[in-house]
Amino acid sequence: MPKRGDSFIVPIGNAQHDWGTYRNPTNRPPIEGEAYFAIPKKYAIEYEIYNSNNLQVGLGYNEFYVTSSDGFLENEILLAQGCSRAGDPYAKNFAIKGDLKRLGEWFEYVGATTENSIKVVFTSPTEILLEII
Repeated sequence: MPKRGDSFIVPIGNAQHDWGTYRNPTNRPPIEGEAYFAIPKKYAIEYEIYNSNNLQVGLGYNEFYVTSSDGFLENEILLAQGCSRAGDPYAKNFAIKGDLKRLGEWFEYVGATTENSIKVVFTSPTEILLEII
């Protein structure tokens, strides 16, 4: 479980910034505005950030309250999801729970591009502060 002060910085790639249209749309049509951001495997393991393959899920495991430094996001639920290989319990990305467009809206609000990165700071084991840098 993450501790207060744990952090990482991750670049915003094309796939993350424009997930809804950049991905290979083999199972559904492209959806404008969807976005997510990656969790480097090193930090997923070190901070024990899991996906739904893990036995324990919920706050502090695969769900976190998230606020952005600019105030756009405020106490929303950030969901850790995806895996690098089938059955792997460690998450590979974050998105707002139930709303793949919400991070895209935040990116647009702050003018984030693939030239930017996201600073992720755990302010408690269940809370995250995000900042575009």
